[in-house]
Amino acid sequence: MSGVALSRLLTLEGPEAVPDGAGGQSRAWVALGTVWAAVRAGPGREAGGRLRGDLPRALQSFRVVVRAAPVGDPARPRPDQRFREGARIFHILAVAEDDPAGRYLTCHVREEGAA
Repeated sequence: MSGVALSRLLTLEGPEAVPDGAGGQSRAWVALGTVWAAVRAGPGREAGGRLRGDLPRALQSFRVVVRAAPVGDPARPRPDQRFREGARIFHILAVAEDDPAGRYLTCHVREEGAA
């Protein structure tokens, strides 16, 4: 895949268990680093349910292309992680090699928000 425009700076975040003050744990998101990416929109759909007030809840899928890292490398995105771009959050659903030479990864992600 030549000519990939990695023009958006995203923060890769991973989950971390933190005490909730009542003897249990909750999940916090910790920045793991930043990556340059190409973000391509996919299909969107209404997810059912409602957000604040009467706004329908919408799910939008994207493909996020980043430089490759070997399996097991902490810099390689995983499905239990997410990308952040300002207030926007992209939950990683799957990661696959994007090109035969293994230079890029495609992360299939979902952004959730108001329609």
